[in-house]
Amino acid sequence: MNDNDMSNTLLPAIQKKADTLNQLIDGSRDKYADGPAIGMALEESLTYTEFHDRILLLASLLQSEGVCHGDRVALLGENSHNWGTAYLAIVRLGAVAVPILPDLPEADVHHILSEMTCDVVFLTQRQVEKIYDIKKELEIIVALDDYTDDTGLLKIQTFSDYLNVARARFSDDLKNDALQFSEVDTNDLASILYTSGTSGFSKAVMLSHANLCANAYSTACIITIEPGTVFLSVLPIAHTYEFTVGFLMPLIKGCRIVYAGKAPTPAVLKKICAVERPHGMLVVPLVMEKIYKKRVLPAIEKNKMLSLLCRFGVGRRFVCRKIGKKLMDFFGSRLVVMGIGGAALNPEVETFLRAAGFPFLVGYGMTESAPLIAGGPHGDVSITHCSTGKPVPGVKVRIATPNEETGIGEIQVQGPNVMQGYWNDPEATNETFTEDGWLKTGDLGFVDELGNVHVRGRSKSVIVLANGENVYPEVIEHKLNRYPLLVESLVLENRGMLEAWVYPDYEFIDEVTVGQSREQRHTYILSQLEQIRTTINEQLTSTSRLSRILERREPFIKTATHKIKRYLYTADTMPG
Repeated sequence: MNDNDMSNTLLPAIQKKADTLNQLIDGSRDKYADGPAIGMALEESLTYTEFHDRILLLASLLQSEGVCHGDRVALLGENSHNWGTAYLAIVRLGAVAVPILPDLPEADVHHILSEMTCDVVFLTQRQVEKIYDIKKELEIIVALDDYTDDTGLLKIQTFSDYLNVARARFSDDLKNDALQFSEVDTNDLASILYTSGTSGFSKAVMLSHANLCANAYSTACIITIEPGTVFLSVLPIAHTYEFTVGFLMPLIKGCRIVYAGKAPTPAVLKKICAVERPHGMLVVPLVMEKIYKKRVLPAIEKNKMLSLLCRFGVGRRFVCRKIGKKLMDFFGSRLVVMGIGGAALNPEVETFLRAAGFPFLVGYGMTESAPLIAGGPHGDVSITHCSTGKPVPGVKVRIATPNEETGIGEIQVQGPNVMQGYWNDPEATNETFTEDGWLKTGDLGFVDELGNVHVRGRSKSVIVLANGENVYPEVIEHKLNRYPLLVESLVLENRGMLEAWVYPDYEFIDEVTVGQSREQRHTYILSQLEQIRTTINEQLTSTSRLSRILERREPFIKTATHKIKRYLYTADTMPG
C-alpha cells in the first residue's frame, strides 16, 4: 500500500447521495441496520432492517393487487410509522403517493381523490367519514391505525392484517432477495401534494424523487445530529415541511423517529419529552410563541426581581438564560436543534430564544421547492436576527427587481429541489416560472451582506397606501401578537385606512376579569384594544398607523402550518 492509499483510509466514509427515495431508504438500511428507526412515542421502535422489510413486503402486495408504475395512491391519516411504511412502499413501485392533510374538509378530500383517480387509500379512523359518500369507488382501503368499520358501508382492511397477508405471500422471496419491482428513475414523480396556501385555491404540486432527495440531503448538510438520536415528530407528515425535514432527513442521519400520536398540547409534549428526551424536532412558530406568551412573559412580569433585572442588558441575558434552561428541561434537556418554520417567527420571540441560548434554526420554504429554500446552517454565528439563514446547499436565491432603497423584491429560486410543475395546469405552471426557469415564490424579501435571506411577506399581502408607501401587514401583526390579550391578528386596508382584526385570548381575559359582569368585561376588552392601538401606532410611521382594532369572536381559518388564510378575509367582511 502506498502512502496515498494509507492516507485515504483515514478519511471518514462519505455517504453517497441517493437519486431516488428507494435508494435513500436502502442506503439507510445498509448503514444503520439494527439501529432503531421509527415508531410511536413511548413504544418500542422498528429497526432500520424491520422498517425496510415492511416496506418491501407491502410494496409486493400492492404490486400483486395491480398497483403499477405511475398509479396514484392516497394517504389520508395522522402521523405514524405505518404512514411512512405505506408511503415508501408506494414509491418503491414507481407509483405516486398523494398525501392528504388530515384537517382538510370532506369536500376537498373528495376533490383530490377524484382528480387523482385514486383507487387505493390508506387512512385512519378519524378520516373514515370523509369517504363514506365519495362517488368514486375505491378498490382497496387500509386502516393505518387498525380501525375496523362495522357500518357495512366500506370494506376496510386493517394495516396489521394487510401486512400479515404480505408476509405470508412474500417472506420467502424477501429472505432470498427475490422480490422484483419495476425500475424507478430519479425524475419519476414521487408525490403530488396539494398546497395549503394563504391565497386561495389549492394547486397540485408535482415533486419527483430527485426533488425530494435533493432537498433531504441539503437539509442533512445544515443540521448537526448524530445516528441513534431521537427525532420527535409532531407536525403533519402529509405536509412537505415535516416529510422532508422531519422524516427523510432523520432517516438519512440514522435517527430514531418517534410520533406523538396526539395533538402536541403542552401537557402531551411534556409527558412525551420527559420520557423520549428528543434531540431534534420541528415546530411551527405558533408553538414557541404560545410558550413565550403563556410561560415566559408571565414568569418575568409576576416576579419583581426578574422584572427589575430585565431592565438592564446583563440582567436580561441572565434571566433569559435561566428561563432558557427551564425551557430545555421542558423538552427533555437533550435538545440539539429545533427547526422552526412554516410561517414567520415573531421577532420578539426570536430575540428571547437567542438570548436564552436555545438551540433553534429558522427555515424558509414552500411546497413547490420540496420545501426548504433557506435555513441555518446549524451553528453559523453569522445568521442575522429576523433572517431565515443561508440558502441551503444546491439552492440559488435571487431578488427580482429590488427596490433601490430597501433592496426588497420578489424572492426567486433555482435548484434540483424545485417542482416539475402543477398537475394538469400548464397555465399556472408557466405563471410560476420566469422565462429563464426560476421559481417565483410570491414572497418579498432581500438578501443581506452575509448571505442571509430575509422574508418580508407575501407580495399579494402588501398594502400600498395612497402616498405610495408599502405596508407589510405581517410586521404590524407581529407587534400586535406579542400582547398576552391577543391570540392572533390580521391587518387589512379599509377605504384607505389600516384596521386590525384580532382574536382575543379569552382564557387570559377570564383570569383578569374574575367576578366582573359581562358589560364590565366588554368595557375592559375595548379599553385594552384602544391602549394597544395607541402603543402600536407610536412604533409606526404616521401614514401606516391603525385607525381601529376590532374584536373577532372566533379563531381565523388557518393552513396546516398555522398561517391565516388571508384570502378569506376582506374589509367587507370585517365586523362593525
